[in-house]
Amino acid sequence: MKKLGFLGMGNMGEALLKGILANDCLSNDDILFLAKRPERIEQIEHKYSISSARDSIDLAQSCEMLLLAVKPDVCINILLECADALAGKALISVIAGWSKEDYEALVPDCRVLCVMPNTPVMVGEGMTVFNTNHSFTDEEYAFARQIFASVGKVAQLPQNKMAAVTGVSGSGPAYVYLFIEALADGGVFEGLPRELAYELASQTVLGAAKMVMETKKHPGALKDAVCSPGGTTIEAVSALEHAGFRAAVLDAVSACTKKAKQMAQK
Repeated sequence: MKKLGFLGMGNMGEALLKGILANDCLSNDDILFLAKRPERIEQIEHKYSISSARDSIDLAQSCEMLLLAVKPDVCINILLECADALAGKALISVIAGWSKEDYEALVPDCRVLCVMPNTPVMVGEGMTVFNTNHSFTDEEYAFARQIFASVGKVAQLPQNKMAAVTGVSGSGPAYVYLFIEALADGGVFEGLPRELAYELASQTVLGAAKMVMETKKHPGALKDAVCSPGGTTIEAVSALEHAGFRAAVLDAVSACTKKAKQMAQK
C-alpha cells in the first residue's frame, strides 16, 4: 500500500526491517533506507537487497510513510533537514521520550504516530505500544499496525502511560537477558556445561512466558503450582526474596520510567 522509508538503520531499525521482510509484510522494492555510515549502508543493501536513499530529503520525497529510528540527539537536525519534504507525509517514530507535539513543532505539516517497540521484533515476538495521541488517517494507522503486528503483538495507550511502557517492555528485554545470564551462571557454578546452561535458562524463560500468555493465569498462581511444600523450588524462591529480587525489578522499572519522563521533558 505504501513505500516505507527508514530514517536510520541501527539495531531497532534493522530488527523491524528483518521482521517485516521475513513476514512478507512488504517487498524489498517497497522499502528504502538511510544510514549514517557508508559501510553500514553497504552492509544493509547487501544483506537485505534493499536500496538506500541519497539523503534524508530524497528519502522523504520517495516514500509515503517514514519510520524514524535514529538516536534522540540527532533527531532534531535530521527532521529540520527534510522538513519541507515531509509535508503531507506520515511519520512513525520509535524514539523514546518524543510526543506528537514535539514532532509537530518541527514538521507541522507531517502526520505523526509515536510507537514503542522492543528488540524481540527481530524474532517475531516483539511488543509494540502505539500512542493513541496521533494524527494518522485510519488507513495509515491500519497499515502501521499491520507492520508491527507482523513482528509481534501490538497494544495502544495514551501519552501519559508511554514512559511506563518504556520501563516495562521497551527496556524489559535487557532485564530478562540479565536474568537468563545469571540463571545460566548458576547452572555453570553447579557444574553444568556453559552452552547447555544457556539453553536450559533460555527455554525455561520462553516456556514460562508462554504459560502466562496462554493460560491467562496469574503469575503468582503459576509460581505456586511449582512450589511444593518444603521442596526445592520454594527454597530457591525464598533465597530470591531474601536477596530482594522483586524489589530490584520494581526499582529497575521505576528508574527506567523516570529517565523516560526526563527525556520527554528535554
